[in-house]
Amino acid sequence: MQDKIKIVLVNTSHPGNIGGAARAMKNMGLSQLVLVEPKCFPSDEAVSRASGATDILEQAIVVSTLEEAVADCQLVIGTSARERHIPWPLVDPRQAAELVFTEQLQTAFVFGREDRGLTNEELQRCHYHVHIPSVEGFSSLNLAAAVQVIAYELRMKQLSLLDKPIVSSKWDVPAATTEQIEYLLNHLETVLGDIEFLDPKAPRQVMTRFRRLYQRAQLDQQEVGMLRGMLTAMEKARK
Repeated sequence: MQDKIKIVLVNTSHPGNIGGAARAMKNMGLSQLVLVEPKCFPSDEAVSRASGATDILEQAIVVSTLEEAVADCQLVIGTSARERHIPWPLVDPRQAAELVFTEQLQTAFVFGREDRGLTNEELQRCHYHVHIPSVEGFSSLNLAAAVQVIAYELRMKQLSLLDKPIVSSKWDVPAATTEQIEYLLNHLETVLGDIEFLDPKAPRQVMTRFRRLYQRAQLDQQEVGMLRGMLTAMEKARK
């Protein structure tokens, strides 16, 4: 299962945090590191902080956008330190690990910038938000430390299953990837505009709530195809 999990760091400003995250990953058996527009990478400081986990850094994939980083993923979990205007499914690290091993999907854990975390738009691209329950008076957590917490819970869940059969996937058709969901949402937005359900001048939070709905439903690829076929039929009928 560990080979289905990637750690995604967004706009990391301090290269030492990238090295620290790589070390935390290797400690717990994770190997896939994806960096979204890091401020300084590669870096000697990252190598120094990795303390032997240089293979993780050498294999790290650098991309320009979060969309690229999670395009092939079927489950995306974003770290969040605060509640949002529109509530989103929220789990703690232990619940997140349970979810990952139950669902058995290609998964990304997304970590934001050191100073301000992930933006609302980035968090809306996640199926779940994971919150590390630190004390209220001092909630700021180092990036590498946050990666260590998540990686530790994943490792503990894996160890708990070693003497038990791992739950088989519940999917009879592969789960939809985030890229496929994005195409569906773009298609839906176009159709809703055409039928004047959605006012492009005042969209409010309609598409954000549709995004939350579809991500909560965890559609499979056949279901996405059915929905897009329905939207295409609506377009043809309107013409």
